[in-house]
Amino acid sequence: MANKPESPRNADRENSLIIGRNAVAEALRSGRSIDCVYLAKGNPAGSVLALVSKAKSAGIPVKETDPRKLDSMCGHANHQGIIASAAVKDYAKLEDIFALAQARGEPPFIIIADSLNDPQNLGAIIRTAECAGAHGVIIPKHRSVGLTWAVGKVSAGAVEYVPVVRVNNLANTIDALKEKGVWVYAADMDGTPWCDVDFSGAAALVIGSEGEGISRLVKEKSDYVVSLPILGKINSLNASVACGVLCYEVARARIQKRKEGAT
Repeated sequence: MANKPESPRNADRENSLIIGRNAVAEALRSGRSIDCVYLAKGNPAGSVLALVSKAKSAGIPVKETDPRKLDSMCGHANHQGIIASAAVKDYAKLEDIFALAQARGEPPFIIIADSLNDPQNLGAIIRTAECAGAHGVIIPKHRSVGLTWAVGKVSAGAVEYVPVVRVNNLANTIDALKEKGVWVYAADMDGTPWCDVDFSGAAALVIGSEGEGISRLVKEKSDYVVSLPILGKINSLNASVACGVLCYEVARARIQKRKEGAT
């Protein structure tokens, strides 16, 4: 009996994986964008340790994982104790965001996702960012989901149009944004009501992680804290939902300013 055709879902997932020592070694050597390296727990062989060292030197996160999970990830292919997850899209540079804003003749509008771990949330944020006219999304290199297959799928293709920049240090990046005249707004509790803030200028909107919110240092570096009203019994919104509401307030403010300038 013929083998059952592989579903597009599984095919796409496996296309984002680099399986086995030689394949991972070549990917690292070529400089391909790698989101994460997964290492089987135990006593890795010398060649695997060398790959792990090279990955860490390149700033690529390395996660120790149960070998059974690696088996499941790669469809029980011979992974030799190591798998790399390739980004579905190359990461952009910070300059790319400003170049896109300049090309559109608009003040920069940036989303900073502070350590999101859920690919559903990051994918939805990238999709919303594209629809609301944002010029880019910034994520940290560590303690955050990257441009995985799942993120790309949830973004519904928005990863092809929105520059996503991955940085080593969000606090330092915020300093760099402020030097370029960008005002940074952290979305958190007990801040200025969202509708009382003028988002029409150069703006970066910080959205916190699902469990811990915005990190202390990132919040301290921000110029303003802005809050959405919570009128029910639940005291917080999903990260991507909060981002969507605030993104469209930024879009509304900018559209209004253009209308006023045209009169």
